[in-house]
Amino acid sequence: MRKSDIIEHLKQFTAPVAFGEIKEGLDIPERTLRRYLAQLVSEGKVHAKGEHKGRRYFYAQPTEAQEQPITSASGAGFNYSTHSLQLIAEVHKPLFQRTPCTYKLAWLEAYLPNETFYLTEMERTQLHNTGQRLNKELPAGTYARKIFNRLLIDLSYHSSRLEGNTYSLVDTQKLLLEGTAATGKIDAEKVMLLNHKDAIQFLVDGINRLQINVENIQTLHYLLADGLVAPGTAGHIRQDAVRVSSTTYIPMEGQQRLSDQMEKLIAKAAAIEDPFEQSFFLLVHISYLQAFIDVNKRTARLSANIPLVRHNLVPLSFIDVDKDNYATAVIVTYELNEVRPLAELYVYSYLRSCAQYSVVTEAMGIDTLRVLYRDDRRRLIGEVVISKLVGIHLKQRLEQYTQQEIPAEHQVKFMADIAFDLNNLQPFSISGMGISQRELQEWKALYNEKGLGI
Repeated sequence: MRKSDIIEHLKQFTAPVAFGEIKEGLDIPERTLRRYLAQLVSEGKVHAKGEHKGRRYFYAQPTEAQEQPITSASGAGFNYSTHSLQLIAEVHKPLFQRTPCTYKLAWLEAYLPNETFYLTEMERTQLHNTGQRLNKELPAGTYARKIFNRLLIDLSYHSSRLEGNTYSLVDTQKLLLEGTAATGKIDAEKVMLLNHKDAIQFLVDGINRLQINVENIQTLHYLLADGLVAPGTAGHIRQDAVRVSSTTYIPMEGQQRLSDQMEKLIAKAAAIEDPFEQSFFLLVHISYLQAFIDVNKRTARLSANIPLVRHNLVPLSFIDVDKDNYATAVIVTYELNEVRPLAELYVYSYLRSCAQYSVVTEAMGIDTLRVLYRDDRRRLIGEVVISKLVGIHLKQRLEQYTQQEIPAEHQVKFMADIAFDLNNLQPFSISGMGISQRELQEWKALYNEKGLGI
């Protein structure tokens, strides 16, 4: 029994139906059916309304917006699909007309990594096609480091803007790059932006060792929240109860329960193979759990960039995301456990980020082959200097290594790069090669006499 069989079965009903009615027409264990239905609801392929025994399910007719890729890279305005607008209408009702709700363990439990998908296949394909910038074999974080200053400014500004920060983009740039604070602004806004700088630096610089685990999520929270929350609470799972404004959602309470749920959440996230699905899952569920005393959504936004930076994809800067649209989409996940509005915002903003960084990287340029074989060059240079290879012996060793280790189509470029490096080798450039200053001086004396032998 496949999930597609359940969808075909639901298409036969003209009105929402109870679980028991669905079960009668299908040869499937009850527990499996409940899990599949929860997954289909999360994916937006089946709609559900009501709670407990009053819960009813019905087939989600695809809308035009769901069937077509989002074309927002041109800068056109953002529009929700019909289904998302229906969900948003539910949370736009006055608070007294909305049912109070709390954290639902079953929502996370129903998500099966690499089987359940919050982003549709079309969305994931579109994101991969648009977001891939460099050779997948390049070291993690290569792309983010190349555009670091632009990423630092954009992500700090837009993430803070979504929290109500009133710094302009220009003022943000002056603060982060020059250390000049804007006049007439409160200290908390400056701290919020500077904290983003520290968190982004941690993310990009440490991406080779930055696994998706609870410790690293807590570190991101500490860097984002330090100085903005009570002493001793930054980076720690909260002990106190919290409430979220403008919603009927009441987050889970109890430090141990929160810690246990965070472990489960991160374990599921770490098992997701698609970097965009992994990114979006972190964005949704870190916000939903509210494991920290404050700064949960900021932590979710930075965490969502870990998979993207690791895979050398364009980072997500939340460019052109309206603050009210974002808040509403998040509330839909809180109250209805529906991700479609937030997913559509995510895709839209990501395409806008791609358009922004295409201009940046076009202006800067990047030598991908030089970066790809950096470790090979450094390892070979270390051997050359320590072994005091010059002249014909140096030429023979370089040719031997290149022919054995470097693909044929890249060999000419590799030889040119290593010749350049050897000709320009300086005391400040040998760090990490295992070369002493004395060894460098002795090799250079020989090299200046006999050269490269090429």
